[in-house]
Formats: sequence, C-alpha cells, structure tokens
Amino acid sequence: MTTADSGPDDGPDEPVVYELAADCTLSDISEGERYHAVVNGVVDYGIFVDLSDSVSGLVHESNLSRAYSVDDELVVGLTEVRENGDLSFVPADSDEYETVAVAHEYEVAETGTLGDQVGDTVHLEGEVVQIKQTGGPTIFHVSDDTGVVPCAAFEDAGVRAHPEIDIGDIVHLVGVVEEREGALQVEVSSLNALEGDEENVVRDRLEAALDERAEPHETEPLVDWPALEQLFPDLRDIAKQLRRTVLESRPIRVRHHADGDGMCASLPVELALKRFIEETHQDPDAKRHLFKRLPSKAPFYEMEDVTRDLNFALEDQARHGQKLPLLLMLDNGSTEEDVPAYENLAHYDIPILVVDHHHPDPEAVEPYTDGHVNPYLYDEDYRITTGMMCVELARMISPDITDELRHVPAVAGISDRSKANAMTDYVELAESEGYSEEFLTDMGEALDYEAFWLKYDPGRNLINDVLNVGCDDEERHRELVSFLAERARSDTDQQLDAAMPHVQHERLASEAHLYRVDVENHAYRFTYPPPGKTTGEIHDRKVQETGEPVITIGYGPDFAVLRSDGVRLDIPEMVSELNEEIVGGGVSGGGHLVVGSIKFVKGMREQVLDALVEKMADAELDEALQSTSVGHQNSDD
Repeated sequence: MTTADSGPDDGPDEPVVYELAADCTLSDISEGERYHAVVNGVVDYGIFVDLSDSVSGLVHESNLSRAYSVDDELVVGLTEVRENGDLSFVPADSDEYETVAVAHEYEVAETGTLGDQVGDTVHLEGEVVQIKQTGGPTIFHVSDDTGVVPCAAFEDAGVRAHPEIDIGDIVHLVGVVEEREGALQVEVSSLNALEGDEENVVRDRLEAALDERAEPHETEPLVDWPALEQLFPDLRDIAKQLRRTVLESRPIRVRHHADGDGMCASLPVELALKRFIEETHQDPDAKRHLFKRLPSKAPFYEMEDVTRDLNFALEDQARHGQKLPLLLMLDNGSTEEDVPAYENLAHYDIPILVVDHHHPDPEAVEPYTDGHVNPYLYDEDYRITTGMMCVELARMISPDITDELRHVPAVAGISDRSKANAMTDYVELAESEGYSEEFLTDMGEALDYEAFWLKYDPGRNLINDVLNVGCDDEERHRELVSFLAERARSDTDQQLDAAMPHVQHERLASEAHLYRVDVENHAYRFTYPPPGKTTGEIHDRKVQETGEPVITIGYGPDFAVLRSDGVRLDIPEMVSELNEEIVGGGVSGGGHLVVGSIKFVKGMREQVLDALVEKMADAELDEALQSTSVGHQNSDD
C-alpha cells in the first residue's frame, strides 16, 4: 500500500495531473494516474473526493497526513478500481506538475435503446418536457429523437434538484440506467442546460426527428367510399398533430358527445393514442397522465365542461409539472354554441382539434381551432358519422389496431342512423368479423343505455367491453351487450306505454305527419330513455306505422327535440331564424338535417313551438331522407 502523501512512482520529468471535465466518467480514468480532486465529504474513515460530476471515490484515513474540509482541492492518485465501481485514491501532491485537461469522448445514447444498457452510465441530450417533484427525487422527463424517459435527480428528500432547469430546456445529462418495477429510469449524476450553438444544434436535430416521427401511417380505407376518402388529408393532419403532441409529452384531453357515435369515435382514438404513448414513453404511468377522456351530455362544449377541464389542467400543471393539454373534440365542437368555451380556453396555451359531423359554423369556431374536420365542409353531411371518421383517424395513428375496429363504423352508423350507401359495406365488413346486423344494433342500444347511467363518467373498461374495443373477453362482451340491450328495450317499452297516449297529431300542408308530445309531463323523468331518446322512439314507431314523411317534436318547459324522416329540415337555419324573429325567445341549438334540439326561454315556449311548426310546414319533402325501417335513434338531448 502507498504511504501517506505519496503517490505513484515519480519519473525525472514533471508529473502529469489530469483535470477531468464535468461530464467525464469511469471510462476516462486509469489506475496509477494523478487527478485534480475536490473534497465532497469528510467521515471518520477518510474523505470522499470528486474528480467530475460522476467520478467520486475515497481517500482512506490511513493515507492522510492532515485534515481536510469540504471543498478543499487536492491532487490524488488512483490506486484501485474495484469490480463494483468503487474507487480508491491516495493524496499525490507535488510542488511542480503539468495539468492536462481531459474532455470526455462519448456517444449520445437514445432513449429507445436504453433497455439494452441497464447498469451502464449513459449520456443523453434532449428536451425537458415534464418536471415532477416527488417526496424523494425530482423527476425530469427528457425527450430525444426516439422517445421519452424519466430521469431522477436527488438533492434532498422532497427538495427540487437543479432548480435552474425548466420545462423546454435542452439539456445534456449523464446517469446510470436503472430498471425499477419493470420500467426504465435514469439515475442522474449530472444535468446541464445547453446554450448557444450547442443548444441550437440539438434543438434542430430534435425538431427534424420529431416532425418525421409524427407523420401518420399511410392506410387504406376500410371500405371504398370516395365521400369519406376526400376527408383523409384533413384527418392525416389531425393524426400528425396528435402523434406530435404525444411525442412532446403534452397531455391530450378528449371531449366527446355521450352517445353511441361519440363513443364509437372516442374509444378507437383512445386505444390508438395509448398504444402510441406506450411505444414512445418509458414511464409506465404515461398513459394515465397524458390521456383523459370525458363525455359531454350536450352536443356542444358547455361552460361547465370547459371550467372543469381547465381547472384540472391547471392543477395537473402545478402538481405534476405537466404542460397544458391539447383538447380534442369528437362528435361535438363545430358550432357557435362552442365559442364561449373556446374563448375561455383562449387565455391559455391549449390547442383545439375538432372532428365532428354536426352542422358547423366554421366562421365562428375556426378562429379558435387548430384543426377542424367535418363532412359539411366538403358538401357532405351527417351520414358520414364521427365514429366512421375516427376509426380511420385511429388507424393513421396506430394501424396495428385495425383488426379490433372493423365492426365499429357499422355500430356508429346504426347508432346515428346514417343513411349512407356505404352502410351496406360497413355492415358486411362487421358481419365478416362475426357481428350480425341485429347484434350491431344491440351494441348501439347498449352504448346509449350505459351512457345515460354513467352521466359524466367516461365508463372506462365498461364501455370498452360493450363496444369490444380493448376488451379481453369476447364472451363477456356478448353477454353484456345482450343484457344491456334487453334492459334498454324493456325500459323504452315502459316509457312509451306512458307517453304514446299523449302524442298529438296533425297533417301539415306538405302532407307530412307532425307528431308532438310533452315529454316533461307525459313521460317518466330521470330514467331511461331520456327526452331525446323517447322522442326518437316515438318517431320511429310513427314512421313505421305510416310509411310516409314524419316530423316529431318532443318538448319540455324550455327545450324541444326534433326528428324528421323524409323531410329536409335545416335545423341550424331554423334556429337562426327563430332567434331573430322571436324577441326575448332566447332560441339556441342545432343538429343535422333530420336530428336536432333547441332551447328557449320557458315563458316563450308556445310562441317558439308555433313558429317552429310553421317553418316545418314549409320544409321540402325528400325521399332520399325517408326510411320505413327503424334503426337506432341518436339522442342529441
């Protein structure tokens, strides 16, 4: 053993003392060499010294001839590198020596390959996309060309490490790759923000890689339908923005209409995005933090919804160090009624994407949206349902889920009563997967039934089992759908037994049948089916009974639900005209050509309904919108 204050054998020339750069690692040192060191700790059995941010070791007290304090500088000689990585030093001070700087030569690791480097010290360069303070270390989520990995830096229990580092900084870090509970994490030994040219080079590289990885997959449509395919460029733009949002570790919050089509739209997108999050993030909790889905009872974004969403987003930002989310609106979000909520979000950095098939008000919403896909913008209509569009959107994000989604467009079309010719192809596609048309109808019924009882809860797992998207038990799915559909039919029969005797009828000048019913006073309240569904079921029975054009109005104190068959009702236009013509009526609402709902001031109900009937009497009959078969009725109320 070397004696105190003596170092490795001195030659006749001045000894060389190496000064390690901060990012140097064990690979940059050798036994028998001398190094500049700084004392980082004093204990009974010696002193601990740092050669760099990640190279430290012990000088045993038996080799010390004087006392040292923390931050004292000295020259040490490396005597041993043990198998476990521990280092032993001795003091090696000399009156004269030559200092040689050592720069670390390293390869930057990629987060996507860290699984092969467990236990190794690695260098990473990337953007800090989230900073979360735990009761122990500070967790920096770092995104590079290939993914996102959590990196733990410890200062003291619950104390923010590296307070100089902010979200959005480009950093270079050194740390050891560890595996904890099946997930990868880097234990940080050094972390520094890059500046100037170094930062710009890395940022440009990351931007190019991010843009390339965000590109959606090229997919062939499930059925040959040119009307839908012309929307594909817009859907690809949405897919790219969503993939990029995941790569940036920005949360995504989905709001969807709480009906069959809304769930057929949201669940495929949820499945695709969660699969993509799993592919790109090492944190197993990333799916839970980066994706949230909630239904909206109204077919537009209400102030109640946006207030809750914004409050949760700000809390998550403060508590978990997250960015503010991107908002994805599905089967709602296209109308002027959405604008007040959007204006509320405009005070924050929250992008808004919309995929919807309700009649839009593009001039009203587009100042607030970063992407808007709607068939009406292509001179198409509601027959292209949001569920049909979102199945294709989900496949662009993660095409490996295609086999789980082939039946979903048929359920969406049946749920929203699409009269598109392509429905035949969608039903045949579902039948090839083992779903009869009758069972598809039951699935739509079961979705609406569960949506009613779930109210504002997303029904995770339960709704997946009903739609058989992300469900792991086919038998349970079949049994659950049959049970729920039967319960829905039983409750509907009970509701209609009470309501049908109170339905009023008149023949309009156009020869269309008009049916009215007060669903507030002549139907059960607070039970299934709700007013919109009740009106739709009455309407279906009258369509089947007459075989002629039918309009049905189900109304309450301050609302009316509208259904038509064989009559071209431009409901958004009617709402606009009523609002102008009836002073103090407070008329608002919207919908499709054959489905809609309006609200008004309670004391103006008679004037609003009378004026509405007059407009309906002038509406054009259209055989293309007529059907004598009863499908599942959408509920927009």
